[in-house]
Amino acid sequence: MTLGETMSEKKLAIKAVRSRLTHPSLAPIQEQEERPPVSSRDLDDAYELYQRQDATSLDPQEARQVLRRIDWHILPLLMGTYMLQYLDKSTVNFASVFGLREGTNLHGQDYSWSQSLFYFGYLIAQWPAGYFLQRLPVGKFIGSTALVWGMLTIVTPACKSFAGLAVNRFLLGCFEAAVNPGFVLVLSMWWRQDEQPMRLTTYYCMNGIAGICGGLLGYAVCWIPIGHITSGLAPWMYIFIIFGSISLAWGTIFLIFMPDLPSTARFLNERQKIIAVERVAMNRQGVKNHHFKTYQMWQCLGDPKTWILFVMSIGSQIPNAAQSSFTSIILETFGFDVLQTQYLQIPGNVVQVSSLLLSGWISSRFPNMRCVVMLVGNLICVAAGAALVALPVGPDGTSNRWGRLVSLWLCSFSSVGFSLSLTMVSSNVAGYTKKQLTGAFLFVGYCVGNIIGPQTFIETEAPFYTSAYIAMLVGYSVKTIMVVVLYLYMWTMNKKRDRETTIDGSRLSKEQEKEAIEQGMQDVTELDNKGFRYVL
Repeated sequence: MTLGETMSEKKLAIKAVRSRLTHPSLAPIQEQEERPPVSSRDLDDAYELYQRQDATSLDPQEARQVLRRIDWHILPLLMGTYMLQYLDKSTVNFASVFGLREGTNLHGQDYSWSQSLFYFGYLIAQWPAGYFLQRLPVGKFIGSTALVWGMLTIVTPACKSFAGLAVNRFLLGCFEAAVNPGFVLVLSMWWRQDEQPMRLTTYYCMNGIAGICGGLLGYAVCWIPIGHITSGLAPWMYIFIIFGSISLAWGTIFLIFMPDLPSTARFLNERQKIIAVERVAMNRQGVKNHHFKTYQMWQCLGDPKTWILFVMSIGSQIPNAAQSSFTSIILETFGFDVLQTQYLQIPGNVVQVSSLLLSGWISSRFPNMRCVVMLVGNLICVAAGAALVALPVGPDGTSNRWGRLVSLWLCSFSSVGFSLSLTMVSSNVAGYTKKQLTGAFLFVGYCVGNIIGPQTFIETEAPFYTSAYIAMLVGYSVKTIMVVVLYLYMWTMNKKRDRETTIDGSRLSKEQEKEAIEQGMQDVTELDNKGFRYVL
């Protein structure tokens, strides 16, 4: 069904909703048995704008123009924010070989714990962050947290002990906790299902860009002692001050220019706002509903997808420490000098950016390819992890360093699997309360994996870190298995619904399609909306 056909058929559906609001007894008997009568709490925050679409014909050319405006306005804001949140939390990686550990008096496992404590803060803040993302204006809430984490990054050089650094990292995790789940919600508010993978991987690849920028800055910091800077600050302190200052400035920009809903977007006129809402209504998920619904919470807890994504997220993030907080230290154990540890991180980041953009393009261009792309990326990681475990390291840990280095670079394919797992939330979960809770569970798994990961780098095992490499291989294997399980579950559910509801075993009728879209704007979950189909 085209967008134009959908809009021209809205009138009857809207009249039916109005009739149910005033006369619930007039609703079809079958529908009343399946879910309670529609109330004002069920209607989407953009439903009033959605109602105005029945008298408007949608031109596909207009829809493309609106998409371009959204891409040029919203996507750069997401990209910049995502790059800076990664830089701010990973700055300790670049600073670790420039005196951070000595300057903050870290010993033994202190450095590992400083990484884990960030994710303890991230974990604890997940539930309040999810609640505030639903109840408060999304753009203003995320922008405000960006200002706070920028300030926390700037004051990091004031930490002179493990206790000070631990508190700083914990608070940084708390205030960065809104970004990832918030962006998943933003994705479903502005883009259609088939458009989401390319947009998500575009902003997610800013992790790789951040790694390149951090590596280049670390390279530059190497020369500060022989330059003309006489401030008396240690080289590692400049990294935090520079990135923290940029984050403060960017947080202000985000706060000013990021709209909370399509209906409040100043860069769209009234007709374009209507078109923007109509586009995402096709997802059968609505735009946003700020009412917390208890039944959706229980449905989230009983949904197999929630737990599959949770386990997948843990498996994907246990190896993450090797590619964020410990990369510089690992490269030192390979026998590279301080300067080399900075620029040798860049190829891995290039691999990450390239693989993310390619996977996003494939997943958006070809229907139902997301799980296949995730599987390919994960299998590359399994092979790379196996090489890190199996290649001989020699008595001092420097043997086969180039083979191990290439394997470490190839581990950057892990971002493909995790980024596309986020689209499983944005595209395959409906009901706003359920969507934000499913995202919260996924990011709880993200935190658990990132808490475990640094602890596998045991100081007494240096320079070999055998436990860490084994943990990486196990994590990659677990998330690969979970992708297969998720695919089989969603494929089975799609086939079951096709048999139960469609007229020819594969397609919904126009009336069924119209009702599925209408239910999405009434905040009905994907399990209750029989016209919903999972994107594979």
